[in-house]
Amino acid sequence: MHDFSDKARGLILAFDGLSQLADWPGGEAGITIGIGYDLGYVTVDQFESDWDERVPPSAFRRLRAAIGLRGIEARNLASELADIRIGRSDAEAVFTQKTLPLARFKAKRAFPGMDRLPPDTQGALVSLVCSCGTSMAGGRRQEMRAIRTAVVLGDLREIALQIRCMKWLWFGQGLPGILKRREAEAELVDSSIAAAGCGCEAKPPPRRHHVEIPRQTAPPGATRIPDAFQLASFRLSDGTRDTEQRTVCVP
Repeated sequence: MHDFSDKARGLILAFDGLSQLADWPGGEAGITIGIGYDLGYVTVDQFESDWDERVPPSAFRRLRAAIGLRGIEARNLASELADIRIGRSDAEAVFTQKTLPLARFKAKRAFPGMDRLPPDTQGALVSLVCSCGTSMAGGRRQEMRAIRTAVVLGDLREIALQIRCMKWLWFGQGLPGILKRREAEAELVDSSIAAAGCGCEAKPPPRRHHVEIPRQTAPPGATRIPDAFQLASFRLSDGTRDTEQRTVCVP
């Protein structure tokens, strides 16, 4: 994959790192091995094809038990597999030959027109797919659908904005690494805007769940809840938190 963005590759490696079996990432993740290889989101056939010659047979059989397990189930099993070690050379080989090409293929299918975008923006979307998958269904995937539309339009500013807006999904859950990753992906898109020359200066259209407002203002009767991730959040006068359909995103 010599044409893949070096910056994006570095971003993915920086956030995924080399995981050992006791390093359960948290949230709804499965047990992660190598570099970002989540056993909770692969099939048995895929795992066998990717790792059969790189893991000793005894360890291989034990790892198969983790396939498909996510969240609490994965966390409970992680400590039982902590003695299994994955070598860096094997991890990098699987990442380069298997994980990254598959993620790029999935990203192209999820975001039609991605090939027309600058390489760094493509790389940011591949990182997003590595981290979040490609599902477009449900209220928690509104930003993914908005990114899909923005890719078709070639609107880089909207892509960066929507990646940042995804932070609300993990805010307050003790997962700062995911929040930092979303910001790094958005910054990678930002870095390719100046040289793109593709009409990406157009302002994003208004969306019912994202409202651009001055940083220090709030809806009537609401109190601002400050945070460090540029995601404006407010507590309304009725005591409820402003989330999901009423999330306010500050670019």
